[in-house]
Amino acid sequence: MQLTINGTSHEIDIEPDTPLLWVLRDEIGLTGTKYGCGVAQCGACTVHVDGEAQRSCQLQIGDLEGAEVTTIEGVGTPEKLSVVQQAWIDHQVAQCGYCQSGQVMQATALLNENDSPTDDDIDEVMSGNLCRCGTYPRIRAAIHDAAAKIKGA
Repeated sequence: MQLTINGTSHEIDIEPDTPLLWVLRDEIGLTGTKYGCGVAQCGACTVHVDGEAQRSCQLQIGDLEGAEVTTIEGVGTPEKLSVVQQAWIDHQVAQCGYCQSGQVMQATALLNENDSPTDDDIDEVMSGNLCRCGTYPRIRAAIHDAAAKIKGA
């Protein structure tokens, strides 16, 4: 099957019931997307599929023929961070950092749909992304900062 990941086409020959998460990590070598719970409850494995935030641990590769997948590696580079990634650094969001790729992917999807989110909007959309370190106030502040920069650009 054919799948586009971060703008690069990949021909994938694997069992169709294999979760996208394992294809990304084990077959393609993109390890920024993390395994957290395996049941789509924590958000650590969040990626974008055709522009929508999705939990890659529960998406079967056989259902994604022709889809465009974006992982954290496709959002920005160390030389050119995305606005959201820079806001994460500016607000020192990450502590342990394990959940942060999923957090950034969810926040990016939020800002792609709503460039002026309220605290309630942020809390609602981000509620499915768990952070064991409890950096939620910094996550909210970073999203507000990124939104302001996007609107000012």
